[in-house]
Amino acid sequence: AAGAAGAAAVRAAAQAGAWVIGGDQDQWVTTFEEGRVPGANRVLTSAVKRVDRAVYAALVRALEGKLAPGVVRFDLRDEGVGLAPYHEADAAIPSEVKGRIEEIANGLRSGRIRTQVGPQGEAVVRGILQRMMVWNWQAALIPFLAIFTALVIGALFIGAFDPEVWAAFGEGSVLTGLSTAWHSVVRAYTALFEGAFGSPTRIVEGVRLYFQARETKKLLTAIRPLTESLRIATPYIFAGLAVALGFRCGLFNIGAEGQYFIGGLASVYVGYSLKGVPWFVHLPLALLAGMAGGAAWAAIAGWLKAKTGAHEVINTIMLNYIAYRLADYLLQVGGPMSRPGDFRPVSPEIEPSAYLPQFFPSDPANRINVGLLLALFAVWVVYWLLFKTTIGFEIRAVGANPRAARTAGIGVARNFVLAMGLSGALAGLAGAHDILGVLHFMPNAFFSGYGFDAIALALLGKSHPVGVLLASLLFGFLRAGAQRMQAPPAFVPIDIISVVQALIIIFIAAPELVRLIYRVRPP
Repeated sequence: AAGAAGAAAVRAAAQAGAWVIGGDQDQWVTTFEEGRVPGANRVLTSAVKRVDRAVYAALVRALEGKLAPGVVRFDLRDEGVGLAPYHEADAAIPSEVKGRIEEIANGLRSGRIRTQVGPQGEAVVRGILQRMMVWNWQAALIPFLAIFTALVIGALFIGAFDPEVWAAFGEGSVLTGLSTAWHSVVRAYTALFEGAFGSPTRIVEGVRLYFQARETKKLLTAIRPLTESLRIATPYIFAGLAVALGFRCGLFNIGAEGQYFIGGLASVYVGYSLKGVPWFVHLPLALLAGMAGGAAWAAIAGWLKAKTGAHEVINTIMLNYIAYRLADYLLQVGGPMSRPGDFRPVSPEIEPSAYLPQFFPSDPANRINVGLLLALFAVWVVYWLLFKTTIGFEIRAVGANPRAARTAGIGVARNFVLAMGLSGALAGLAGAHDILGVLHFMPNAFFSGYGFDAIALALLGKSHPVGVLLASLLFGFLRAGAQRMQAPPAFVPIDIISVVQALIIIFIAAPELVRLIYRVRPP
């Protein structure tokens, strides 16, 4: 129930002796004035909207005598629940109601009553078919339709700006012009596909030669577009996770690009300054330096948000420019981190002991490295942190409703700083990857756009680690394929891919537009 009328109805029901189950915790603060309004002792609240598991778990805990009066929080996988202070409310429950609840609880414990919720509030879904039936397919349908629509509009741009198409319309019939436009689009998207994944014919030929004569050169050359796509996607994964983690705490981290810079600066300094250190010490130290640099840079904005209320968007934007100018100063010719004897604004090269190992060292052009494995591990770590730990629960609770989280005893300021620090650490890892695994030095012009694209990745992935992974792979494929599109025979401007990426974000940010186009009913 929302609004003044809804609050009055909830209050009247509680005052009449009814149990109000499944309300939000902010109703305890607003509707019942933190317990000062009569009837507040009969409110069972939840910190989140999905209250079915929360209510069930709370009832089980209450029947087991483990739910004490007061606002409490359970470390369940998805839910946090609280029982409003109730004084003698337990005694007011009729015995027949208690008996019925106990009967239901016993049935749930014994398995006689089947439910999608386990005894600790966890989801219980058995079998692949059942999982597919209960999964929210529309959550995946809207992003898919957004990508499809963006590619269709991109095809219109390709045809509209191709001189051959206009010449065909001017010299021949409409059908000739449409046929030329179709071939132009097919040629462009074929180049995009082969630039992102490689030519299927060449890959098959390379595999055949490998098994017949153990010839690896052609196979490595054939899969180079795919490995380059994955190499590009790796920093996207780190940066996308960084922004998504901030979103989960209700923070808009615009500063991932600056944190990427600082992470690169820290890792390159450790990479070239330590001499004679074994790789199993040097490489982890360089990676940790990148994480620490990004974390410290982002934590500044988190601390300002927590202590002064200064908006993180403004702070992180300003910190971006400070990071750029700091890099200018450190890397300028004759600067503290410049390469001696070089007239370019670049850092010294890092020691080989700090290199991220390549998957294919025999092919230097194949730049994919173990950073991809680190990125996949980071996806698992962020998922585990957000959905399997108390820290992640608190971060999500603060992001969902800071006021309710504070009422439940969660440190909002502490989680702001923590979430921004973790976000910056991931963005710093993106910079460290590009230094230690690709460039092996830091140029003054270290701009990549990864930090800003990460905002799009977090939106496209719905701030879920797995969604961010898939979105990062998509952007990696698009970015790698765009290089092939602008080459012969397609000759399509690389900016078309930027248009497609922008359209994807527009449609993701406005799902109602996608539903309107394809007549998809809201869930």
